[in-house]
Amino acid sequence: MADLQRRRRENVEGDFYVDDTCIDCDTCRWMAPDVFDRKGEMSRVHTQPSDREGRAKSFQALLSCPTTSIGTTEKTNALKEITSTLPLPIEGPVHHCGFHSEASFGATPYLVLRERGNLLIDSPRFAGPLVKTIEKLGGVSTLFLTHRDDVADHGKWAEHFSATRILHADDVVPGTEDVEQKVTGEDPVSLDDEVLLLPTPGHTRGSMCLLFQDRYLFTGDHLAWSDRLQQLYAFRRHCFHDWTVQQGAIEKLKQYSFEWVLPGHGRRQHIPAAKMPGALDQCLQWMGTES
Repeated sequence: MADLQRRRRENVEGDFYVDDTCIDCDTCRWMAPDVFDRKGEMSRVHTQPSDREGRAKSFQALLSCPTTSIGTTEKTNALKEITSTLPLPIEGPVHHCGFHSEASFGATPYLVLRERGNLLIDSPRFAGPLVKTIEKLGGVSTLFLTHRDDVADHGKWAEHFSATRILHADDVVPGTEDVEQKVTGEDPVSLDDEVLLLPTPGHTRGSMCLLFQDRYLFTGDHLAWSDRLQQLYAFRRHCFHDWTVQQGAIEKLKQYSFEWVLPGHGRRQHIPAAKMPGALDQCLQWMGTES
């Protein structure tokens, strides 16, 4: 729970606030940008929500905060109602789970609903309300882990739903040795006619993307959108394997068709498929300047 005694002075006066346990993960800022922004290397409330929609988004951000650093000064019964809105729809079968985990530094987890078995992409917190909602939505058949950093509560999710976990063998670390399916090499792996696993080393040695329906690319920490740069980009300061290898892996993405970039960290973005190769080229040119 957020601590009112630790409320940051950078918050504007009013009900919602961020305390000084914030880890600057960015979650609340992209979920409710009209309310939260960054000040002094942490998030803060820059404007109090003024309508029902703004309060709903603020409560969704509160529930998703990995460190429970967001609080309210007023008691409310709205939180139970808002909890039921998570996971949040993005487009079609793709949903944002919310309930980000501190163990993954607030990485975004996704749920893809489909008749042949739901996909969970990277691990949210194993939070009771989210578990119950996903049970009602059909559970989890496959838990795809994009890389070693965003595994969080993977074991609890896998055990509860008898889900098959997938992780690249090069990213297996203590705590993920029992993952059911370990991908090897750099060749694409087809799970079925909707799901293609794409090894994309660079950020880590075993980073992977998941391409769903030739439309949605779940990228982990391999590729994201930057609002500041207004383009696709990668995390140079957090490249833990090889920046040049990562550029090569992004180059390979140009042979696939997709319209959505859905990252673990960074912002998601929709770009028409015909324009995606150009957007990737722009990213690669920028990466060359960062080498």
